[in-house]
Amino acid sequence: MRGRDEETGEFHDKSRSQNRREALDVLALGEKLVALTPAQLARVPVPEDLLPHIAEAKRITAHIAHKRQLAFLAKHMRREDDQTLDAIRDALDASSETGRREVAMLHRVEDWRERLLRDGDKALGTLLDEYPQADRQQLRTLVRNALAEKAKNKPPRAFREIYQVLRVLMLPAALGLDAGEAEADPADADDSDDDAQD
Repeated sequence: MRGRDEETGEFHDKSRSQNRREALDVLALGEKLVALTPAQLARVPVPEDLLPHIAEAKRITAHIAHKRQLAFLAKHMRREDDQTLDAIRDALDASSETGRREVAMLHRVEDWRERLLRDGDKALGTLLDEYPQADRQQLRTLVRNALAEKAKNKPPRAFREIYQVLRVLMLPAALGLDAGEAEADPADADDSDDDAQD
């Protein structure tokens, strides 16, 4: 039973309800960590002693065993101090915000590709106003080739290449990266373009 301060009347410890809410919050945080890819997890400041528990939870697929492993992970996470858990939460929030910005930017790249194919030199001029470092001749050639591929019902090689060129051009500025990081980014949304093209 919790004790009360005789002078103030306040409880010395947290209530059982408060402890339960905090435990469930840590469990939810553990579930988020287990759902991350290895690359995403590497960006989160997770203490070394938690990594084997996260890996084990990823490995286990049986429902009850997976829940049990998540509870075990959460138990170990509750032993960490509040600053460590807050740092993990902050990193996850920043990561999800970056992900949202990246997805929005990739949609913008797709929109620009469609504009280039639809409006030709007019759209290219607008693009060059916004991104003067773009290679006008390369884009003009790719647009011409993509239209020819479509007319002849050929594989969309130039269509995909336009996407890659635009992505390298636009993504770094949007995410605050340099061009090399954008090119090396494995999260390439162009796979979805194959479905759209078919």
